[in-house]
Amino acid sequence: MDSRLVNLVVDAADPAGLARWWREALGWRAGYADDHESDVVPPEGEPGLDLVFVPVCDPKLVPNRIHLDLDSSSPAEQRETVAFLLDLGATRADVGQGEVPWVVLADPEGNEFCVLDPRPEYEGTGAIAAVVHQARDPWAMAGFWGPVSGWRTARSGAGVVALRDGSTGPFLEFVASSTPHTVKNRWHPDVRATRSGRGRERVITEALAAGARPADVGQGAGVPWTVLADPEGNEFCVLSGAVD
Repeated sequence: MDSRLVNLVVDAADPAGLARWWREALGWRAGYADDHESDVVPPEGEPGLDLVFVPVCDPKLVPNRIHLDLDSSSPAEQRETVAFLLDLGATRADVGQGEVPWVVLADPEGNEFCVLDPRPEYEGTGAIAAVVHQARDPWAMAGFWGPVSGWRTARSGAGVVALRDGSTGPFLEFVASSTPHTVKNRWHPDVRATRSGRGRERVITEALAAGARPADVGQGAGVPWTVLADPEGNEFCVLSGAVD
């Protein structure tokens, strides 16, 4: 589809404050910032997707369908990471996980995320092991998002399909869930056309042909991006410009 996944956008009541929190939580650095967004980017040389925090007035109503999984290299590091994040202002969260080896937390605005137990498959991901999407049909969603993101299928198993951009960086995981999309997601991906491709309009046309649909999230006219929804209703933006 000649497009690439470039950002993960986060709705926030206080974008600058939440960006500062995630910058400290991940050990990342500040990126671009203005009155309309605050970016957090990986350290130089470390793989990862930029996080872009933008202002919204809508309150958080339901558990997010998209969340981050943070990597741990050992049980001791997992415990230390959880303790550090709780001291930083995270809270423990219950999303019905029961007794599991990972720890579910929420950031200061209530966005759920997980601190994983050590798993060898996440070596080389950087601080973020995976961007996790709930999906009614993980295989169909991976089939849609592979061409849109420019990432390839890395592994699949019982109820989960994972994409990855090469052999380093985070995974994009689609995990089986019976919960439908009901409200606008507070976290959404941005994609951009590649320089060697046929442009943004072609990406939009091909995404619509693959099962996307136009979406209205109040963006108004004249914005330099196009808002679409994937086949399960999850919003994403096709940005202007191009990327290598």
